[in-house]
Amino acid sequence: MNWTSVVAIYALFWVMSAFLLLPFGIKTHDEAGLEKIPGQADSAPANFQPGKLALRATVLSVVLCGLYVANYVYGWIEPADLDFFGEWIGYPDEQRPDEQR
Repeated sequence: MNWTSVVAIYALFWVMSAFLLLPFGIKTHDEAGLEKIPGQADSAPANFQPGKLALRATVLSVVLCGLYVANYVYGWIEPADLDFFGEWIGYPDEQRPDEQR
């Protein structure tokens, strides 16, 4: 796998991790006991910390990307392992493993 592919996959994992972690640890002004500004939405966050979110997303994406690359190198889970319906997926016809022709 090229290093540019790893960087692209890491970026995808980072964005997914950031969106996944976005709602955790956030409180509204009512939950935090703070006063709202007139016209402010009831669901507006009172304690949004983008730095903490970026750090958490970075840690999670490093772990997920590391697992993805390790699986690519060592082949722990292959496309045939995800074949739940009895059809070989991910292999051209001449490369189907364990099949008698």
